[in-house]
Amino acid sequence: MALGAQRRNVLLLIVSDGMKLAMIGTIIGLVTAIALTNVMASMLVGIGPTDAFTFAIVSTGALAVAVLACFVPARRATKVDPLVALRDE
Repeated sequence: MALGAQRRNVLLLIVSDGMKLAMIGTIIGLVTAIALTNVMASMLVGIGPTDAFTFAIVSTGALAVAVLACFVPARRATKVDPLVALRDE
């Protein structure tokens, strides 16, 4: 922002960078969970080891938490006065 970036651009930059990492983690987690379905099958009660609905709900919940975890600090960062930030550096 000290170099002329708009608040919206800073917010989008921070959230998009965080969400890229969250998406990579979600994909790795889904692949690992699907690969380990045989191990998990004995621990599950009431659902199948490859229940698509459960995978979708858990992934969506994790991504929703990631959006909040990225958005809150990003919004706080956009409220910092650029002159104050430059003086602290």
